Amino acid sequence: MTEKTNQKTGGAGERPTPMEVLRAARDQLAELTGMTAESVSSFEQREDGWTLEVEVLELERVPDTMSLLASYQVELDPDGQLTGYRRVRRYERGRSDARRPGGR
Repeated sequence: MTEKTNQKTGGAGERPTPMEVLRAARDQLAELTGMTAESVSSFEQREDGWTLEVEVLELERVPDTMSLLASYQVELDPDGQLTGYRRVRRYERGRSDARRPGGR
């Protein structure tokens, strides 16, 4: 394998790249919950793994601004394997969250 291929796929003993972790977290959460993971709103690498907050579409409505989304805190091990998740909030797509920094 070339150096570029090793970086992309991760070789033995190598930690996954942040983008690999983001993709893996979204895919694993979607598979476990059966819901669409729309985006990652926060991301942190720690010594014992990774913590992410993933926005998930829980209930699609018309108009789209009334759809229900949820934020899930997702924990992954250093290799990017999901070890746990929990829903931390639920909200309508068109509504801002005044409880969180930056919310209006």
